[in-house]
Amino acid sequence: MAGLTDLTLKAALDGLAAKAFSSEEITRAHLEAVEAARPLNAFVLETPERALDMARAADARRARGEAGPLEGAPIGIKDLFCTEGVRTTACSDILADFTPTYESTVTANLFRDGAVMLGKLNMDQFAMGSSNETSSFGPVVNPWRRAGGGPDLTPGGSSGGSAAAVAARLCLGATATDTGGSIRQPAAFTGTVGIKPTYGRCSRWGIVAFASSLDQAGPIARTVEDAAILLTSMAGHDPRDSTSLPVETPDFAGFVGKSVKGLRIGVPKEYRVDGMPAEIDALWEQGIAWLKDAGCEIVEVALPHTRYALPAYYIVAPAEASSNLARYDGMRYGLRVEGANLLETYEQTRARGFGEEVKRRILIGAYVLSAGYYDAYYLKALKVRRRIAEDFDRAFEKVDALLTPTAPSAAFALGENASDPVAMYLNDIFTVTVNLAGLPGMSLPAGVDAAGLPLGLQLIGRALDEGTLFSLGGALEKAADFRGRPERWW
Repeated sequence: MAGLTDLTLKAALDGLAAKAFSSEEITRAHLEAVEAARPLNAFVLETPERALDMARAADARRARGEAGPLEGAPIGIKDLFCTEGVRTTACSDILADFTPTYESTVTANLFRDGAVMLGKLNMDQFAMGSSNETSSFGPVVNPWRRAGGGPDLTPGGSSGGSAAAVAARLCLGATATDTGGSIRQPAAFTGTVGIKPTYGRCSRWGIVAFASSLDQAGPIARTVEDAAILLTSMAGHDPRDSTSLPVETPDFAGFVGKSVKGLRIGVPKEYRVDGMPAEIDALWEQGIAWLKDAGCEIVEVALPHTRYALPAYYIVAPAEASSNLARYDGMRYGLRVEGANLLETYEQTRARGFGEEVKRRILIGAYVLSAGYYDAYYLKALKVRRRIAEDFDRAFEKVDALLTPTAPSAAFALGENASDPVAMYLNDIFTVTVNLAGLPGMSLPAGVDAAGLPLGLQLIGRALDEGTLFSLGGALEKAADFRGRPERWW
């Protein structure tokens, strides 16, 4: 049964279609893997009975000739997605044992297409973090380790549980969300593929909100094709989400393997930052060479407002978070800490329920929105955001996509940056611009560093042009021929 967990999503779906094994068999194999991998802390809630029920129902539908695109495939769900009848906490104490009575649109789409849920995946609390260390359930441990040993490593954040579970072969794919890099950075740290689609491509309905103008759902998978298959099911217009785009969802897998000859690829000079490790720069140059060999034309482009992206992001995102998180007051659901009066109940509930990073961002957000500072900070950040989007608009007049590193380093040790919020925030330096502009971005594994840890390359595309990213991602994946996987130690 162990061999079933080594299959890609595409290979598993082919095997299920050929009746080489059943959904119940592959689901049991993954449930055993999840149980054995508890030291990774990737899952915060396992749902084996529900998974087996879903698998048996999938087998019955397949027997009737009613198989959906994901029929019988076991996946993991980030704990930010509301799941009907299954605890959803955003990995925060303030939501306690909150059990939604409704299903998020993204997970409903996946289950409509036959996917099987193995459980809920760990994450940074309310998706606020770059290392999965802010979770109330404790940090996720990256299944990768440095050659020769060393401390436990972060899988990245906030979708650390999703990335670790996929890398460790605990599920065929996983849902994730990306507000400033929370799909792409964990994918880079774990040798997996992650795509943040265009803002509005996937519905935000039923996803616990962090920063509403930046949040976007997407998949983490082991191959570019697997990510394409998952995104096709996850995406689609939803009238319940006012920011959901009324556009058709193409078959993204059909773009993988298409020729990229003649495409113009931009290399932004502003992404060559001071202090960037030589290994990251060398990988970037290798990626450029691979695309040249595939027939692409390389063009240097300018994104002059990139230097302001990180400070703008860390004004806009906390401002929206402070507004979104005002609803958690202990009155309607989740944790309640009784006080002497209503105000004291609010204060004590929020003080105990929110973690330190969440409190930090709420305070920053409340400050930049306050009278006297709104113009100086928040409005100025919005203007910078517009300039960043305009930089991309000008670049895409000349090129079809951009190629950059995903993260400024390989995975770092748990605890290494925990006491330095600014150092942690710098992990988002190559990713936040994509969220500020609402564009699609993909990370895929392309090499390893001197310690044998995976490194990722990032592709950035025009709005609603994920298809080009999947074609380019397929070409880079083929050229890199990345076959690394973590050696099992758990």
